[in-house]
Amino acid sequence: MKKELVLTACMFFLLSSALFSQNKYIGAAKCKMCHNAEAKGKQYTKWTESQHSKAFKTLQGEAAKKIAKEKGVANPTTDAKCVKCHSTALAINASLNGGITKEEGVSCESCHGPGSAYKSPTIMKNLAERKKNGLIVPDEALCKTCHNSTSPTFKSFDFKTQSAKVAHPGPKK
Repeated sequence: MKKELVLTACMFFLLSSALFSQNKYIGAAKCKMCHNAEAKGKQYTKWTESQHSKAFKTLQGEAAKKIAKEKGVANPTTDAKCVKCHSTALAINASLNGGITKEEGVSCESCHGPGSAYKSPTIMKNLAERKKNGLIVPDEALCKTCHNSTSPTFKSFDFKTQSAKVAHPGPKK
């Protein structure tokens, strides 16, 4: 009996520590602090000017409401099938939300992963360290988790063309 209790306590500890060690989504405002400077290429501004930053807002428009009604969806701003690709904050496990909002739409962290562990300037100086701490370098497969034929408005998706439209590299040194 005592061994079972100790084993159960150990399992609970391991599971809870795994949950707490997961990276949290910190929100675009935290990314802006470093990624909006001219010297960094103004990546945050490029994102705010992109359709990704406006993705949640599109669910509030008449066109989205019409498509939703045709698909039997009462409210596209709350339906999981819609928000999974239009709002990073609404697509994630709520326990991992460390400051991201639904209004951010498809935020930095949709493409680059939750930033709580790689956001520090020390880690950001080294790509290998960033990746080790959760940074994702987006690829075609990641983009196609949303840009695919299951979307009711899908037309086609050419990764090379579309990724060039949303590119936001830092300045060349």
